[in-house]
Amino acid sequence: MAQAQSDSVIAGDVLQFGKMMKKLLNNKEFSDIRFIIGPNKKQIYAHRCILAARCAVFKAMFADKPNTGDNNVPFVLSDMSPEIFTALLEFLYTNCVTLSPKTAIDVLATSLEYGIDDLRDLCVDYLQANISASNACDVMQAAVTYNQNDLKENALAFIEDNTVEVLKSKNFQEISEDTLVNILRSSKLTIDEIDLCKAVKDWAAASSTLNGKQLHEVARDAVRQIRLPLLKADELKVLEEENNNDHFLPVDSFSYAWKLHALKQGEKNNILSTCRRGTVSREHHKFLFKDN
Repeated sequence: MAQAQSDSVIAGDVLQFGKMMKKLLNNKEFSDIRFIIGPNKKQIYAHRCILAARCAVFKAMFADKPNTGDNNVPFVLSDMSPEIFTALLEFLYTNCVTLSPKTAIDVLATSLEYGIDDLRDLCVDYLQANISASNACDVMQAAVTYNQNDLKENALAFIEDNTVEVLKSKNFQEISEDTLVNILRSSKLTIDEIDLCKAVKDWAAASSTLNGKQLHEVARDAVRQIRLPLLKADELKVLEEENNNDHFLPVDSFSYAWKLHALKQGEKNNILSTCRRGTVSREHHKFLFKDN
């Protein structure tokens, strides 16, 4: 007796299918739903069955507002950008998405809001493949904000290899303190500590101006990551004199650094007693880190 053969799914031209489906995107003909998007109230047309089948958030949204056949009653999404919403719909219709450096982070945020994991993965892949000195801080900020660990790992690796250039970028001045702390914890940064301290102070100055707070108030956690023991005595003296005016660095951080200098030894397993990849060698390092 011949064994029955199982059914097989044979794929057609996926790209051609996506191309044809894209013709439905924001096409008023045969649409049964209308969105009003953004502060300028741009109209975008869509199809309930497609959005509901592809996205649980849309399905729940439509369940709360049943189809009455009246396309004149729109869904209003005033806080959504038309460009980002169109990218979201493009993915739902075609399983592809058009991304750019300008839109990728916002599309990532939207994919998380709407629970579309495949779109999130495409955004993460795009951002990882297009990290540069000019956008590395934005990517790192997005990774921290949206808890994307793989993206954070890749962004940090780029920053570690290109620290000086990245910290000179305009976007470095705009990152949150939480993101800055994530960067400063790394021992693989390719920058000397005295230059890193200056960069952090410049960041704090910009943040202080923006938030109307004192310099030391905007960087309470970040300054704890500055490794003052790496600096030689005359560098510490200059910083301490400057610090008497702005109180940017904690007094106990200086006390700890002077203690290690006086004892002529470091503390094993203390991150503040660990050279970074870009630390310039100094005479006192030979005894400070001899046991590390």
